[in-house]
Amino acid sequence: MATMARASSGLAYPERFYAAASYAGFDESPNSNSKDIGSRFSNDVALILYALYQQATIGPCNVPKPSSWSPVEQGKWKSWQQLGNMISTEAMRLFVKILEEEEPGWYSRASSSVLEPVIDVQMNHNSNVEPITENGNPFAETKSISAENGSLMETQEKDVVSEGLGSVVVYDQWISPPITGQCPKARYEHGAAVVQDKMYIYGGNHNGRYLSDLHVLDLRSWTWSKVDAKVGSKSVESPSPVNIGPCAGHSLIPWENKLLSIAGHTKDPSETIQVKAFDLQTGAWSMLKTFGKAPVSRGGQSVTLVGTTLVIFGGQDAKQTLLNDLHILDLETMTWDEFDAVGVPPSPRSDHAAAVHAERYLLIFGGGSHATCFSDLHVLDLQAMEWSRPTQQGEMPAPRAGHAGVTVGENWFIVGGGDNKSGASETVVLNMSTLVWSVVTSVQGRVPLASEGLSLVVGSFNGEDILVSFGGYNGRYNSEVNVLKPSHKSTLQSKIMESPVPDSVSAVHNATNPTRDLESEFEVGQEGKIREIVMDNVDSEPMKPKGEETSERIIATLKAEKEELESSLNKEKLQSLQIKQELTEAETRNTDLYKELQSVRGQLAAEQSRCFKLEVDVAELRQKLQTMETLQKEVELLQRQKAASEQAALNAKQRQGSGGVWGWLAGSPPQNADEA
Repeated sequence: MATMARASSGLAYPERFYAAASYAGFDESPNSNSKDIGSRFSNDVALILYALYQQATIGPCNVPKPSSWSPVEQGKWKSWQQLGNMISTEAMRLFVKILEEEEPGWYSRASSSVLEPVIDVQMNHNSNVEPITENGNPFAETKSISAENGSLMETQEKDVVSEGLGSVVVYDQWISPPITGQCPKARYEHGAAVVQDKMYIYGGNHNGRYLSDLHVLDLRSWTWSKVDAKVGSKSVESPSPVNIGPCAGHSLIPWENKLLSIAGHTKDPSETIQVKAFDLQTGAWSMLKTFGKAPVSRGGQSVTLVGTTLVIFGGQDAKQTLLNDLHILDLETMTWDEFDAVGVPPSPRSDHAAAVHAERYLLIFGGGSHATCFSDLHVLDLQAMEWSRPTQQGEMPAPRAGHAGVTVGENWFIVGGGDNKSGASETVVLNMSTLVWSVVTSVQGRVPLASEGLSLVVGSFNGEDILVSFGGYNGRYNSEVNVLKPSHKSTLQSKIMESPVPDSVSAVHNATNPTRDLESEFEVGQEGKIREIVMDNVDSEPMKPKGEETSERIIATLKAEKEELESSLNKEKLQSLQIKQELTEAETRNTDLYKELQSVRGQLAAEQSRCFKLEVDVAELRQKLQTMETLQKEVELLQRQKAASEQAALNAKQRQGSGGVWGWLAGSPPQNADEA
């Protein structure tokens, strides 16, 4: 049965499940410890593990209820039967989860006992594994990042690699994949981003020197290559030739078909933050022109993409002054805005981590000042623009700076960092809905994963999310690539079932997707309560009727809760449909308003044309009026001249008529002389 199940199931958990089953003693492999089941597990745990193993390998219980069997066999049958139609993948996942709760270190102990590698028959038809060449060396297996005394240690139990990470199914564990190609120079404080299954690395710091090279790692073939970037010429965004200098402590953000490099430390710092863009199609750098009041230049800041805006917080300027200011860059208009949020902001810091949840809440974690490192968590409501410091739960991470983080769904994974004394060895995850911390895995020794200034991105491989880290500094500069596949269980917080979530978290919790929350809560509830089923194992005493009643009551409770959650889910779907309908109506109204606006614009254009004609006519009339005024002045002048002439003639006649003897004595000329 087990062989058939392995061959026919394309499951997420098959290899880990069969390793767990072999370790627990539920199959008949040479490594099974079937005789120790009774002594290693309590009655209830042993019986539920048995039921889950049967459900995963055979399916739902279709055998009749035993009549003359012992009470032990009846208890086993009842436990199996109560699982109903649970799918095999869920049974496998629960089996592994319960074993991990009972014996947290089972996997490492199973590895040390040299378990045979479990291979999915459907995925690997050939038992022969061709070696993969890594920098010219044959490499047929991945290395586990379990290290002692600072050196990596290859574990005995390894997952076979057929195509890169094709058949690696180790979850929540860092591995070093087989890398080919020209590896970038070791560095830290570089920028990293993923675009279409390719991880780009830009800039950074090596031995105190800033870098400006650009490299790309293909996450399908796991091959490095250097990008020969060129400097763009004059353009709309960059009217003058661009000087792309080396930098470190910047942020690399994918946007449309570009990589945006924001801020960062440079040898000759500018006064304000510069935004550089690398065009993935043309392979050219350019300097983007921004508007508004740009923030002062800095490095070690956080840059978070929220919708179509970048939210920049904190950092350290060129004068080593720590900052805690908040700025927003609208990528559609390339306009800067500075916001003064209410509440108490985080203290000035750099090298912290930031993430956005539900497109509304900005989370700031950790970072450092000149004197200390932080482990505080701050939340900014981007709608109300209000800072808060909510209560955290779970396994609180140690203070750190220089760490890196990425989000997968509602989970925020934090890797690396340090406190200037030692590196942070734990990979931790924060459920941003419940604000509960948990440890995913830990590394030992001085390894790149416990260093400062490393980069962390999330990519996809064979349809699954993977975390990819690169570089860092922990006494030496690193250039290693490490990969972790987060398992489904890392999205579940078992501690939530043990203690209620405080009210101070409700603001963040209510902003999450209701459908996703309902599904997660159901899974957590099912896992938490199915363990309470009263069970027995092979060597136990006869079961008590009280245990059967308890089992039936719990199953009934689970079914009732499931129905209630399904009802709530249907309500949420109905509400979603109503919202979609309202959105459609709003779009229709917007269309009508747009048409009306176009009509008004047309009328306005006609009025503007008529006004222009009137202005031309007025100008012509003014010109004519000025001409008439000139003519009037000339007429008045001629009239005055005429009047003066007539007056002169009249005076002459008067003198001639009154001349007499006095006129003759005065020598008045005769009249004929005047006429002459």
